[in-house]
Amino acid sequence: MNKGALKKFFKNFWFIVWKDESFKGWVFSIIFLLIVIKFIFFPVLNFASGTSLPLVIVESCSMYHEGNIFSNFDNWWEVHDLKYFQEKIIKTKFLNFPFKNGLNKGDILFVIGIKPEKVKIGDVIIFNAGEKNPIIHRVMTIQNENGTYFFSTMGDNNNGQLFIEKRINQKFKIFRRKRILY
Repeated sequence: MNKGALKKFFKNFWFIVWKDESFKGWVFSIIFLLIVIKFIFFPVLNFASGTSLPLVIVESCSMYHEGNIFSNFDNWWEVHDLKYFQEKIIKTKFLNFPFKNGLNKGDILFVIGIKPEKVKIGDVIIFNAGEKNPIIHRVMTIQNENGTYFFSTMGDNNNGQLFIEKRINQKFKIFRRKRILY
């Protein structure tokens, strides 16, 4: 294929994908976007984040801090302080935790792979405990037993810990996350 033919091909391709408003143009555009997302966008995200799960959507209210325009962190803390006190976490410590105001159902999170030794109490981690969907909860305790880390977590809106989150082995994929859409 010579330079002129290649230039004509790309000009026609560009027109079909971005400017052609016919049915054929729409089909080509959708196919092109799916290919780009599947084979370029997500592989780059996987590589950059160090995880095969670079984006997740919060699907439950376990990290939700109930409230409205008349409520605030202090109101939420009054309801939940006892469960954190049992874990030796006081209000001033919690105020320094990432995402002290919890997560809302529907939030989109950008996930970053992290080594177990870098996880801190208060971090929000994502782990797969054999359930259908990964669990997104806050770290309550960390134990290091001969170089193997174990974590316990709890959802901010849960009344207590689930059985599966009382002793999470580092063999589960652990990820720290950042909220990208509210």
